[in-house]
Amino acid sequence: MSLEGKVALVTGASQGIGRACALELAAAGAKVVVAARNLAKLEDLAAEIRQTRNAADAAAAFELDVASEESIKKCFDLAEECCGPIDILINNAGITRDGLMLRMKRTDWDAVLNTNLTSMFLCIQQVLPGMIRRRQGRIINITSVVSQLGNPGQANYVASKAGINGLTRALALEVASRKVTVNAVAPGFIETAMTEVITLEQKEKLFARIPLGRLGLPADVAHAVGFLASEEASYITGQVIHVNGGMYLAG
Repeated sequence: MSLEGKVALVTGASQGIGRACALELAAAGAKVVVAARNLAKLEDLAAEIRQTRNAADAAAAFELDVASEESIKKCFDLAEECCGPIDILINNAGITRDGLMLRMKRTDWDAVLNTNLTSMFLCIQQVLPGMIRRRQGRIINITSVVSQLGNPGQANYVASKAGINGLTRALALEVASRKVTVNAVAPGFIETAMTEVITLEQKEKLFARIPLGRLGLPADVAHAVGFLASEEASYITGQVIHVNGGMYLAG
């Protein structure tokens, strides 16, 4: 599954799933633009990719706050100026602001919807005209198992992730005739900074709901993303691919 000659941009790439996706795409030969708020971590990641590939132009890092439309436009302009047109967009950046609906603040609702969902709309609009013009492109949105299972105390997060699923399907239908594919990957519980706060007791309860009996790794998600970005996945579009150890089956 070679991505030689392709340019990929990964949002939320400074850690966790985003970082793993950047490494996966780079290993397949893509030139990777890593973007997030923590520029220091991004620079370290880009340096690692350049060293591994032994190529000075294998990766570039740009600061990005997906909650800011101005920041999105600036980042994508710099990325294309530096690396060329974006062939692969991985929409990964996201946040949580958990709380029961009765006490949830409007600011927490807005922050999660803007960061997790509206940002994808804005990022896609940056790359879509070029993909349509070139009649090729891959857009991969990171959603979540809770988008279909639900989760108490996360109404804002679940709503944002369910919105991503709908966005993915609608856009896939819009651009299929231009050979642009749009898919989503829905991780279950993955060993990232977001799940570090889960207690041992909570993890044991989770394992009982996961047929494979473990939390996923960021690389498990990245492998699915790498496949969807490849030519081998050219006949797959509008799909939500579940990477959750069978959790969705267990309900």
